[in-house]
Amino acid sequence: MNILANDGISQSGVDALTANGFNVITTNVAQEQLVAYINDNDIVALLVRSATTARKDLIDACPNLKIIGRGGVGMDNIDVDYAREKGLHVINTPAASSASVAELVFAHLYGGVRFLHDSNRNMPLEGESNFKGLKKAYAKGVELRGKTLGIIGFGRIGQEAAKIGLGIGMNVIAADKFMDSATVKVALFNGQSIDVEVKTQSMESVLAEADYVTLHVPAQKEYVIGEAQFNQMKDGAVIVNAARGGVIDEVALLNALDSGKLAFAGLDTFEDEPKPAIKVLMHPKVSLTPHIGAATGEAQDRIGVELAEQISAILA
Repeated sequence: MNILANDGISQSGVDALTANGFNVITTNVAQEQLVAYINDNDIVALLVRSATTARKDLIDACPNLKIIGRGGVGMDNIDVDYAREKGLHVINTPAASSASVAELVFAHLYGGVRFLHDSNRNMPLEGESNFKGLKKAYAKGVELRGKTLGIIGFGRIGQEAAKIGLGIGMNVIAADKFMDSATVKVALFNGQSIDVEVKTQSMESVLAEADYVTLHVPAQKEYVIGEAQFNQMKDGAVIVNAARGGVIDEVALLNALDSGKLAFAGLDTFEDEPKPAIKVLMHPKVSLTPHIGAATGEAQDRIGVELAEQISAILA
């Protein structure tokens, strides 16, 4: 049986599928040619990430398709309910990339509090001619230890972010509509661990108390964070979005940065992917990455193997 991993899959995933008798195709097929390719090559499982969409028209046009798999968490590029109504299995890998996304959040945070995002832009331009000036400009960094980390959305990724925050000595608070508390296990290198209970509270109180806010919620019809929410935050606070594009109102974000309400922001996802707004990309107070939260070798290995296990179980 043929499986098309249209947005790629790790070699570990290919190996696991091949070992179970599947033929894995990693050709990247253009969206407009995807239906014809699936039908011409008798594809039974389509694996995607964020680049490829699987909407009603594709589902209706590919009667031999049995599985649509998403390598990652969010499935907003798949018409999930419709696919399941038509008898397809829709699978994803919600836990595989959690640690990688959480680590990227802290990469943005550390880069921001020590001005690395801006320093790396200006050192090539002025490092030789204005070294002392840049040194002075970037001399007012702060430590994350002892500060309050506010997590909006306390699922798997939110809890991974909490582990890191707790590990470096931050006060961690969280908001989540679907849980009252969670026990976060902070694992140490020697196999020991510490359990910390985090009780959730209202989003309004998290925004008001947090020095740093990180978002871990799915894409929604309305903005989760807009002008009203920015106004609830501390002066000089920071926000990071490594969740989904459209969670933050980017116009309101830029206004908050320009006014000094926010010290800086970290963005891994954007409203207008794959062509983010130029004002966002050029803003000196925004730390930028191109939607790479899950893009680590370890996460991709876990994603590939987990997809392979689910596909093998379904099609066995």
